[in-house]
Amino acid sequence: MDLVIRGARVIDGTGGPSYRADVGVTGGRIATIRRAGDPALSGRRVLDAHGLALAPGFIDMHAHSDLALLRDPDHSAKAAQGVTLEVLGQDGLSYAPADDRTLDEVRRAISGWNGGAPGDTSVDFDWRTVGEYLDRLDRRGIAVNAAYLVPQGTVRAYVMGWEDRPPTGAELTRMKQLVAQGLEQGAVGMSSGLTYTPGMYARDTELTELCRVVAAYDGYYCPHHRSYGAGALDAYAEMVTLTREAGCALHLAHATMNFGVNEGRAPELLALLDEALAAGSDISLDSYPYTPGCTTLVAILPGWASEGGPEAVLARLRDDATAESIRHHLEVTGSDGCHGVPVEWDTIEISGVREPGLAGFTGRRLDGWPTARRLLIADRLGTTILQHVGHEENVRAIMRHRVHTGGSDGILQGSKPHPRAYGTFPHYLGRYARELGVLSLEEAVAHLTARPAARLRLPDRGRVREGHRADLVLFDPDTVAAGSTFEAPRTLPTGIPHVLIDGRFVIEDGRRTDVLAGRAVRRTPARQARRGGPGGRPTTPTGRRTPTRCRSTPP
Repeated sequence: MDLVIRGARVIDGTGGPSYRADVGVTGGRIATIRRAGDPALSGRRVLDAHGLALAPGFIDMHAHSDLALLRDPDHSAKAAQGVTLEVLGQDGLSYAPADDRTLDEVRRAISGWNGGAPGDTSVDFDWRTVGEYLDRLDRRGIAVNAAYLVPQGTVRAYVMGWEDRPPTGAELTRMKQLVAQGLEQGAVGMSSGLTYTPGMYARDTELTELCRVVAAYDGYYCPHHRSYGAGALDAYAEMVTLTREAGCALHLAHATMNFGVNEGRAPELLALLDEALAAGSDISLDSYPYTPGCTTLVAILPGWASEGGPEAVLARLRDDATAESIRHHLEVTGSDGCHGVPVEWDTIEISGVREPGLAGFTGRRLDGWPTARRLLIADRLGTTILQHVGHEENVRAIMRHRVHTGGSDGILQGSKPHPRAYGTFPHYLGRYARELGVLSLEEAVAHLTARPAARLRLPDRGRVREGHRADLVLFDPDTVAAGSTFEAPRTLPTGIPHVLIDGRFVIEDGRRTDVLAGRAVRRTPARQARRGGPGGRPTTPTGRRTPTRCRSTPP
């Protein structure tokens, strides 16, 4: 054995009772599990794990580390939490597939999420396709593994620009081809940001056609749906209906019920999902264990104000008459960007800015539209915000659901980011399992490991089981806790001394090693697809066999 983990309390990811065992690791996989009372294992290295729990590595189903993994090899924000796999390409906006024009526009649009605005040289944007981006992740290795969703908003911008109109037949065909190519190159599904431009301009018929492509590849659709506020339940129902029509699996991104109109209404959402599940829909969801949300300040503007892309937004903000119309939509009618709810400025806290000269705004609550407008212009739309609009009872109810998984939605930009970026997974274990008992420890681990692995079609991850990859985390059940707070959001967690990826220590004795064991996790071809082809054997829209399993590259 390369490594023997001795005497750990194994929480295997199934949700079943934990047990004491020695776990042997060889060649990056779990080779042997010997329960207490069986003959002890021996190996080249023995790690005494008495007093520690051993779990599968945590899977972050909603991450915004698309550039952070390339820019920051350390990436302790996630590695120190026990995260061994992140799902990127979220909310319909990321960096592939793209041409030069689209890439420049997307870099401007989501610099508040990821940095990387034009002029930022910290990352060499030397890819254009999904496959090339995944190759870039593999080139030198990354801190943790990463999977990728084809971003529907980026695909739309590539084909149609940032226009609010239906696609022509040729444009829709081209978008379907780009989604199929991304899936063929290794993406695990498709995301949308339906309160973000240009993804929000897509009608249901367009999204359904794209989801048919995703379904043919046995991927899943991950929408940030059209409202988390005034129209939240209708927006959830829209996604359920759309994916049922397309025959596509559905994973609801950062599923929650926010703003005053939704206080105490989580049971209505869960009843909707239970009805759909009983009818045969394939649905899962993720959430983070906090009440405030986090996004960019420009995201709350009405969709019409963002048509044409970032430079068009700035031009409208500089025009007094147009800016007044934007204010009216925000404060009186409730903009679609702010989920149909009239904005309450005192709930919005500045968490980060792009321009160093505006750093004094960080940590401040907005006092109204004039300040917000000036800041948007001066920061060239790069401002990141926290929105204090959530409800604790909704958070707890949703995390109990049987199809729930964990996702940090962690934005790592800004001098005062949301603490979920550094604390989501230990917060689940320490606060919500140990302290509050909302979930048992075994249930919490299942939500963070086996369930997301099943959604990603990863047959050899997510459980402590012989033959599975040795992506593992050792933590102290009595002390594990998020160190990050709203006051000190970049503080690392406590009680997680060891994290392994492919049997290699990424965190050892509580410290980050120099190991870059992470790789791109890509969908790989299976023997047959789900529907379509000659003689009843289904094929993909391009005639290839459907990929249904994922692998890390290189093998």
